[in-house]
Amino acid sequence: MADSGDTVLLLADAEASARLGAALAATRPSPAVLHLEGDLGAGKSTLARALLRALGVTGSIRSPTYTLVERYPLAVGEAAHLDLYRLGDAGELDFLGLDELQAAADLWLVEWPERGAGHLPAADLVLRLAIDGSGRRLSGSASSAAGAAWWAEALQRFGAPTGST
Repeated sequence: MADSGDTVLLLADAEASARLGAALAATRPSPAVLHLEGDLGAGKSTLARALLRALGVTGSIRSPTYTLVERYPLAVGEAAHLDLYRLGDAGELDFLGLDELQAAADLWLVEWPERGAGHLPAADLVLRLAIDGSGRRLSGSASSAAGAAWWAEALQRFGAPTGST
């Protein structure tokens, strides 16, 4: 398991989150698993929506807070957006058909992944978001070689200074 160390970015506004989502979309490996961590209101769903939009998803992109999972067709494959905030026990994921999802999903976006520990595919990239004034502070680290390459390429495309920490 590769860990690229943490890289910290300041996202001043929703436009910056959208730019980062576009950078992640343009550079993502296939398949890819992205874990999004942070408190309520930290911007996890905003970033997930931006990434999905940049991948060409049209129409409504709903937060899966109540459904736990939303699936979106991509040009190639499918994206699965999970929000595990309301999950009472990680074992509840067994009833969501994760085996079928794992076979179909080319991209996993998982909010609150710690609530599904032991039942989810391993992350390639972990992004932790926190409110920072009127913007967001994002800390990212890779958990695989594919994730390290993805994060490095996304940071370059986003225009982050080399060695942002």
